[in-house]
Amino acid sequence: MSDALPRAILFDVDGTLVDSNRQHIEAWGRVFADAGFDIPPERIAPEIGKGGDQLVPTLLPTLGEEQQQALQTAHGELFKAQYLRGIAPLPGARTLLERAREAGMTVVLATSSGADQLDHYVGLLGSTLIDEATSSDDAGRSKPAPDIFSAALAKAGVPAAAARVVGDSRWDMVAAWKCGIVPVALLTGGFPAPVLVEAGAAAVYADPAALAAGFYASPLANAVSRKPSSADQD
Repeated sequence: MSDALPRAILFDVDGTLVDSNRQHIEAWGRVFADAGFDIPPERIAPEIGKGGDQLVPTLLPTLGEEQQQALQTAHGELFKAQYLRGIAPLPGARTLLERAREAGMTVVLATSSGADQLDHYVGLLGSTLIDEATSSDDAGRSKPAPDIFSAALAKAGVPAAAARVVGDSRWDMVAAWKCGIVPVALLTGGFPAPVLVEAGAAAVYADPAALAAGFYASPLANAVSRKPSSADQD
């Protein structure tokens, strides 16, 4: 698969630009416990990066739709009330966005979180560095379904071959390839590098600062030839 020079970058947010995955794991654990379900953090962590519509049925597949929705709502309310204000950008996050803008890229945020969290993160990262943003509210299904990246791609106004995705989870990689977009991975979400590569990452960097430092040599600024692995077809 040969790609054109990139003209847009679609950024995941949680765990990619802001340091929030640990807080999401804790919030989900509390919500599950309050509902009578004992789900340890090590079971929740590999599912982070999915939206609640995908995460809850994966961990509790026998629950009815109404109960699943109630857990999603409870998580959103708890996270907003007790965690959101304490979230900070990851090292180099703003620098990475600045580098993308300096290179003439269209910058689009694409998150499985809801619109209220997204609005907070746009303010946190700097609205002048962001051209467009999409959330789970813009999509029928969250990651690993391609809907959020498809919506972000439409807002960017470029073909998939001229876009790149930056994410931190296996689910970002899978969703990107389902749209035909080459993804680049960061280790800031807790997913091991081999898992990210198996899911289709064209390159893996330690954090936003490392990617910003190597921006012009990375897939974000260059055409690449890369085929998705079998994992991307999940």
